[in-house]
Amino acid sequence: MLQGIDVSAYQSSAYDTSGLSFVFIKATEGHSYVNPKLTAQTKTARDAGCVVGFYHFLWPGDLAAQAQYFVSKAPEQAGDILAVDWETTGDGTRASNAEKDSFIRQVKSLRPANRVVLYTNRDFWLNVDTTSYAGDGLWIADYVTAGKPRIQAAWRFHQYTSDPVDKDVANFTTKTALKQWAAGS
Repeated sequence: MLQGIDVSAYQSSAYDTSGLSFVFIKATEGHSYVNPKLTAQTKTARDAGCVVGFYHFLWPGDLAAQAQYFVSKAPEQAGDILAVDWETTGDGTRASNAEKDSFIRQVKSLRPANRVVLYTNRDFWLNVDTTSYAGDGLWIADYVTAGKPRIQAAWRFHQYTSDPVDKDVANFTTKTALKQWAAGS
């Protein structure tokens, strides 16, 4: 399995890329927040030759506006992966299953050349999700042994710890295989 991390404004722009094949970077949240370190964090990942993904923290409400906002702020490059982060918001709300599904479809429609995946935690996947729709792939958070999330569904990425940073593995045998999948091959 391939090693990766995900970063947001809480992490440095000059994070360590040693041994990483991919990096997910928080781009946006709702329809007004942009990660102030987005450009610098993207450069760090690209300079290291990593496959790059961008994620949007989804809020309930105007999905079309959020999808448009996300794709307007996330860098657009062939082979990049886009992700929706679906979990409980800071005010204790969450987007519905229908909103999550609609957002994924809208982003896919706006960026048809990019893979669009769902990031969610094990509890949401097992107890909140009713559609099992994850777009082009599931990125599951379950803090257990890397590559062994406690779900039955097929997954592409597994976030297995947040200590000291959010660490992930990708269910691909080689970086070339990940690049080919991300490019739609």
